[in-house]
Amino acid sequence: MKKRENIITVAIDSPAAAGAGTQAKMISKHYNLFYLDTGKIYRYIGNLKIQNKKKFSYKLVKKKINSLKLSNLKNKSLLTNDIAFSASEVAKDKKIRDIVHNFQQKCAYQPPKKYNGSILDGRDIITVQIKDAMFKFFITASLKTRAKRRYDEYKALNNKISYAEVLKSLRIRDKSDKNRKYGPLKKTRDSILINTTKLSKKACFKKIKSIMDKKIFS
Repeated sequence: MKKRENIITVAIDSPAAAGAGTQAKMISKHYNLFYLDTGKIYRYIGNLKIQNKKKFSYKLVKKKINSLKLSNLKNKSLLTNDIAFSASEVAKDKKIRDIVHNFQQKCAYQPPKKYNGSILDGRDIITVQIKDAMFKFFITASLKTRAKRRYDEYKALNNKISYAEVLKSLRIRDKSDKNRKYGPLKKTRDSILINTTKLSKKACFKKIKSIMDKKIFS
């Protein structure tokens, strides 16, 4: 794939609800980068599978991804426990991952010209999608902290689910993300670890910004 030259590329991997999405948005806004939440793509496909149980196919997925608009990924209805589980299941399928991979590569290496580059977050961004990213971060937090954050998100959306259910769901999802055959979640030796358990959003961003500024403006 032809790549735009002299652009900033940022890759973030993280387990669910670690705060990667929040940081990615803040980084995107500050450095004027095109942002793609890759987890939302799998939620979109996971929901597609739920809504089309009998007609779900690779052909349908490819058709939908090829015509996908980023506005489709901002739908808050995608933030449910059932869709999260379905997303984790479809993410294990190599054929689906290959379809999504092409879409993600285009976003990463050919962002619209009005942007200075791109930032993607997900589970295999560093290990598969943008191996040569200028910046690589692995953002994490304790399981209980992540469960509390996700529970609060669901509660704000009037999603009736208990903290215990969210905790159990994240534990299962972590296991699935780390042990799947294709694109498993893992920290690489060349990625920078950021633990957000005891960090505020602002403090975390300042830490990341300091790292990026040092390289960009050196």
